[in-house]
Formats: sequence, structure tokens, C-alpha cells
Amino acid sequence: QVQLVESGGGLVQAGGSLRLSCAASGSIFSINDMDWFRQAPGKQRELVAGITKGGSTNYADSVKGRFTISRDNAKKTVYLQMNSLKPEDTAVYYCHARVRLTADLREYIYWGQGTQVTVSS
Repeated sequence: QVQLVESGGGLVQAGGSLRLSCAASGSIFSINDMDWFRQAPGKQRELVAGITKGGSTNYADSVKGRFTISRDNAKKTVYLQMNSLKPEDTAVYYCHARVRLTADLREYIYWGQGTQVTVSS
């Protein structure tokens, strides 16, 4: 059983910073892409940032220059450093990972339970 556990959410004033973490555990052979998604009330879940196993990154236009995604493969952990936060960043943030459970190439998708980020104006 694979679990993704997020931490680091909370309440912050506009212009402030937060750092989210997501640690994977369980019987894992390797982890390919790891991503952060978010979902605001009444809106669809959207991709915020992603990082490949090799460290290549991509970002939503709305967070470029403010958010930084990184990962520690040895710790099976992905991070999201969020700076210059805006009220429109308020959402539940979800960790997402493509995981290989064995040496074959099959991938399984896992989601974390979500962590609330609230930015006050």
C-alpha cells in the first residue's frame, strides 16, 4: 500500500510564504513524476507544478516566479516552496505521484489527502 502524506499548509497573509511537503511511503520500486495540484472552492483541480525523476520542472503560468518545486528522491519526498502568496492561491493542495511498484514499467497513480492553504488579504 502506497501513501502520500502532505504537510505544511496553513493560514498566511498575502505576500507571505509557505513550504509544502509530501512524503511517499510503502512498497515502492521507484517514483517517476511528482506533482502538486490545487483545487479552490467551486473550481476544477488544476496542476500547479510538476517535477520529473531527473529534476525537470514545469509550472502553471499563475505561479511562475513565485513557486518552486523540488524533490529528494532518497526521502521519496516532494516540496513546494510558495513565496509572494496571493489570496487567489487559496485552495486545497494535493500531492500526486506516478509510482512503479515493481521493476516492470507499469505506473500507478496516487494522490495525497490534501492540505489547506489559505492566504488572507
